[in-house]
Amino acid sequence: MSLAELMIDIPAEHEANVFGQFDAYAKKLERTFHVTLIARDGKTKIVGENTAAQKVLRVLTQLVELSKRGNTITEQNVDYAISLVFEDQEEGIVAIDKDLICHTLQGKPIKPKTLGQKRYVDAIRDDMITFGLGPAGTGKTYLAMAMAITAFKRNEVNRIILTRPAIEAGEKLGFLPGDLQSKIDPYLRPLYDALYEIMGAEGFLRNSEKGLIEVAPLAYMRGRTLDNAFIILDEAQNTTPAQMKMFLTRIGFGSKVVITGDSTQKDLPSGTVSGLDVAVKVIKGLEGISICTLTSKDVVRHPLVQKIVKAYEEYEKKSAGSKGGRRRKA
Repeated sequence: MSLAELMIDIPAEHEANVFGQFDAYAKKLERTFHVTLIARDGKTKIVGENTAAQKVLRVLTQLVELSKRGNTITEQNVDYAISLVFEDQEEGIVAIDKDLICHTLQGKPIKPKTLGQKRYVDAIRDDMITFGLGPAGTGKTYLAMAMAITAFKRNEVNRIILTRPAIEAGEKLGFLPGDLQSKIDPYLRPLYDALYEIMGAEGFLRNSEKGLIEVAPLAYMRGRTLDNAFIILDEAQNTTPAQMKMFLTRIGFGSKVVITGDSTQKDLPSGTVSGLDVAVKVIKGLEGISICTLTSKDVVRHPLVQKIVKAYEEYEKKSAGSKGGRRRKA
């Protein structure tokens, strides 16, 4: 084992951001790679086994560049930079950070934060239909919404249509008071939340009154042809095969479609086949259609959410394996 001492310049104004509060990120790097970091006068020395020290140098270089670009370094940034280095990925988090989609109403930049999200955003740009598959917290709906609003503002499409199947997520909402819109709003609330954050309530209401932005349950799509629109079908795992076929055959000229879903979170009645599962098999390989699969590595919520998603993935793999073993034994 050959020891190495590597140096990196970390300007004083970026040091606290890169190392984290109470040097939490620096300590994480030391624990993960078994190195020692010594910071003095704007320079940081990395002491440790040569390969490990080189990897820490790559991580710190990425984090410094990210800080210089005006980002507040988060634990998710550090964890993801570490994972990319372990996988020897040539693309780092800085390359991902350069892809700016738009800004929220408060001026916060919306960008992909992982390689999976970057591929997803690129697919939406390049293809007519994009399937975004993956667990909660991977930004499937939010990034699609940002892309839709950006295309709308640039006059690339004439309107935005957001839809999802109206199925309860495990709970019965019962007989809701009010008009039809009041009854379906609970199903569509996540779409409204993203719209309000990016476009603002006033902007949404103004365009909604003009019919330029439409939020409706999937059943409302029957019998329509949707031209020059950016259409997002959310929670597609809760569609039936007939509903999915109906939706895919509504698409007209000049339209762009994003279909998002998580096959592990179906709310369909027991024994009902998911339209999303069928569609992915049917359209696989067709030109102009992308299928992007996001994983627990692409979760950008609280780090604990990533751990929960990963734990569920491992549990479901073990459960599937044990069932397969029992069938073979029989």
